[in-house]
Amino acid sequence: MADHFNEIYTSFYRKSFLFVKSYVHDDMVAEDIVSDSLIKIWEKMKQEETGPIAPLLFTILKNASLDHLKHEAVKHNAHHHISNYFTRELEIRISTLQSCNPEEVFSSEVKQIVRDTLSSLPEKTRQVFEMSRFEGKPYKEIAADLGISVKGIEYHISRAVGELRVALKDYLPLWFCILHGF
Repeated sequence: MADHFNEIYTSFYRKSFLFVKSYVHDDMVAEDIVSDSLIKIWEKMKQEETGPIAPLLFTILKNASLDHLKHEAVKHNAHHHISNYFTRELEIRISTLQSCNPEEVFSSEVKQIVRDTLSSLPEKTRQVFEMSRFEGKPYKEIAADLGISVKGIEYHISRAVGELRVALKDYLPLWFCILHGF
């Protein structure tokens, strides 16, 4: 039986490979399709009388090649769709940023909300936040100036940011800029 498979392989491999490769354009894929197809035909021949091998093998090769190409088309379409999505999303971000007017971003309304929120904070929390975000001082320097630990500075910053996040919820993209000193 193994000799019979070797005969089929020897007789049909080269032609099958060239046929499949002419459609899939990939040596490795063509080798896989041909090998799988030759094994399928051999298995089928072990189970039943098949008649001439060439037409059956051609059908198996054709179907396997079509399956591969259809799968590649689906992958290509998915990549194309994803690429288009990211391109559109990037274009939106670019146009949004280009149309962004800093004077409008930091409108008096937003500034007033920030001022009101900061003034409602406990004195130490407000002071720590302003020294960090508006004066650009590092936590260690603030801690030394105010005589509190770096952990204490982190607590006050976290508390102030939380309050500002709530107060500026309608301006979420803007509060990021404000909190980072723009």
